[in-house]
Amino acid sequence: MELNEFEAARRRLIDELKADGIVTSRAVEEAMLSVPRHIFVPRYIRHYAYQDTPLAIMRGQTISAPHMVAMMCELIKPRGGMRILEVGAGTGYQACVCARAIGEGEVYTIEIDPYLTLYATINVIQAGYWGMVKVFQGDGKMGLPKYAPFDAILVTAAASTVPQPLIDQLAVGGVMVIPLKEGDYQRLYVIEKGKDGVRRRFITYVSFVDLK
Repeated sequence: MELNEFEAARRRLIDELKADGIVTSRAVEEAMLSVPRHIFVPRYIRHYAYQDTPLAIMRGQTISAPHMVAMMCELIKPRGGMRILEVGAGTGYQACVCARAIGEGEVYTIEIDPYLTLYATINVIQAGYWGMVKVFQGDGKMGLPKYAPFDAILVTAAASTVPQPLIDQLAVGGVMVIPLKEGDYQRLYVIEKGKDGVRRRFITYVSFVDLK
């Protein structure tokens, strides 16, 4: 596909996500339009980049479907000046979308696989978000305490329970979006942290790779 074909496909996809009520804010719409998903996937599957489906990338991992990226970004209510932690950098796409949506602020993304960490780093640089998006290699369940507290935390893999270090690193008034394994299903939750504790809100059923 040529560049103008990628851009046209991206516009059609975002129009569909708006019509379906997934993309609801101007910030997320502009972010999804501005960050080119096709540069975050291997060349041999780039022609699938603007289909609303997850794509297998490497090492048993996937890049989330565009509707899930948009949904998770909408759920944190992006605004300027936010400090965001993403657990599971993958290709780096979600982190760059969030960075574009907040405009000003910082996005920290941590990946346990060293090869994917390098892949995400290269993609973030190529997309022009290096500096605003900071990529780390490590165990995402432990978060990044050095840079806490975070206004929002996005977990892009399914956990058995909510890791306590992530709750600890979430700012009062902050939100965490996380898929949790419950029996044979995965359910996406928003975890809200208030002065009197945390509460969770069910969003939808999902399918993510397992959090390592």
